[in-house]
Amino acid sequence: MNSMKKVLTGMRPTGRLHLGHYIGALRQWIPLQETHECYFLIADVQALTTHADDPKLIQDAVTQVTLDFLSVGLDPRRPNVHFVLQSGIAELYELTVLLSMVTPYTWVATNPTVRSELEHIGSGATVGFMSYPVSQSADILFVGENPSDTILVPVGEDQVAHLRLNNKIAAAFNRTYGPTFPMCEALVGDVGRLPGIAGDAKMSKSLDNGIDLSATPETVRKQVMRMFTDPKRVHANTPGTVEGNPVFIYHNAFNDRAEEVAELEARYRAGTVRDVEVKELLIEALERFLGPIRQRRAEAEASPELVAYFLAAGTVRAHELAQATVVRARQAMGLTYPNLFKT
Repeated sequence: MNSMKKVLTGMRPTGRLHLGHYIGALRQWIPLQETHECYFLIADVQALTTHADDPKLIQDAVTQVTLDFLSVGLDPRRPNVHFVLQSGIAELYELTVLLSMVTPYTWVATNPTVRSELEHIGSGATVGFMSYPVSQSADILFVGENPSDTILVPVGEDQVAHLRLNNKIAAAFNRTYGPTFPMCEALVGDVGRLPGIAGDAKMSKSLDNGIDLSATPETVRKQVMRMFTDPKRVHANTPGTVEGNPVFIYHNAFNDRAEEVAELEARYRAGTVRDVEVKELLIEALERFLGPIRQRRAEAEASPELVAYFLAAGTVRAHELAQATVVRARQAMGLTYPNLFKT
């Protein structure tokens, strides 16, 4: 296991995961279990940057996200797969502070995600929010046992800037105090972005425009039937546009019958298929996709002690790595006083 390259990635727990999370992240994570030592982080402390006033939501979401991880096929029974609860590793707080000492404020303030979020948060932004890029670096760097290692982080193209910042922070620390931290490398896969059912925004719990991985068949049907299609298509025999059409985006993402999708697209362009038929076939495709996910979730829900064990065991393993990482960082910074604390 030690010869495996390490992967660190994760989610903020602010609710159940949905189809957008699957397309944007989870489907890239699943095959990594075969070849890498994987740390799947549930970043509950970072969730406080936007949900500090609702700790019960975060607490419940930790359980739901763990169940969602299991339901899609992430498997902590493997010795190389670890589910990690961020708040269970106190050393991450310390590492965040130590890394912040070599991180210019301008690096954080010019981070694209921080700037975008600030447009919504405005003057309500907390110090915790502003420091979360440094916290993310701590989350990544704690798994590095050797400065010559490379930590792999699966991301979409729009998140590569986060990893560049991480490497700048690690390099700044290494320049100042000597080689301590490794670099990280982005694993940019074929990461898609799934729109919400209205087609005009990304899938979001707050907008009620998504489909949870744990959604019931009744909810799936309701949400698909609410989906926008081509607004210019007023009659079933009117030729329609497939490109950018949410129903067809979902067909291409989840319908495992490629010939059926190609035929539907041709008929839609020709005006020989009704929207309701396209939606009914999408419902069938989603049920084929979600059926095994629901079954694995039900099995996990029936064994809550085992689910808790998986999260605890992975966190213990991560805690061991974080302890060693913080010791190295403290030693590099001269924060060791053996004579002072002799007993």
